[in-house]
Amino acid sequence: MNVADWSFDPSRTGRRTGIWLVLAAVVVLMATQTYAITNSPAEGDMGHLQKIMYVHVPAAWMTFLSFFVVLVFSVSYLWRRRETDDLIAASAAEVGAVFNGLTLALGMIWGRPTWGVWWAWDARLTSTLVLFLIFVGYLALRGFVDDAGQRARWSAAVGIIGAINVPIVYMSVMWWRTLHQQPSSPSTLDPAYTLGLRINAIAMLLVLIYFIRKRYEIARLERAVEHAAQSAAMGGR
Repeated sequence: MNVADWSFDPSRTGRRTGIWLVLAAVVVLMATQTYAITNSPAEGDMGHLQKIMYVHVPAAWMTFLSFFVVLVFSVSYLWRRRETDDLIAASAAEVGAVFNGLTLALGMIWGRPTWGVWWAWDARLTSTLVLFLIFVGYLALRGFVDDAGQRARWSAAVGIIGAINVPIVYMSVMWWRTLHQQPSSPSTLDPAYTLGLRINAIAMLLVLIYFIRKRYEIARLERAVEHAAQSAAMGGR
């Protein structure tokens, strides 16, 4: 394979799009957080602590969405063997793991004053932790396997297994008795909180898109370097 096929030189249009995307994501997120926090009343039982929902719940949704992307592109890689699919899946997995960790951390902060403990081996919390550990393992696997083809195949298998755990996390509060409340959605909320949750979910989606896009660009550069090193080792130009 010609190393030139793996060169990656983002166009000026692409860079400009990336800059506008990150600016839009930051501005919209700041605006939606400000609106939600200042315009929603204190909740009857939790008071102002409830407002952590505007980050915690969208972060959980972005976790699920990221791992759905991993599932789609992992299956696509196993079917078509396109390295682009592997790189997109890996990028989404890394971003999803960050959102997953954020979800867990915010849940602990929320749980301490609500339940009296930082952590409980609740079905929702435990299944979310298992999901996080699966994708940390996914990322570790990619770091330890040198052969690109083998790395992509093994990663796709782990990514599919991990994504299958997402419905278990979502349904855990309905399948088992848990401390965690039922899934939050605009249809189950008091109207006073609905708009804030909706717009913050949109803002978080912009952040997710930017992060995956940026990580994919970096992954392409890393793969170009990897192929260049392999070509040089074999005496290629």
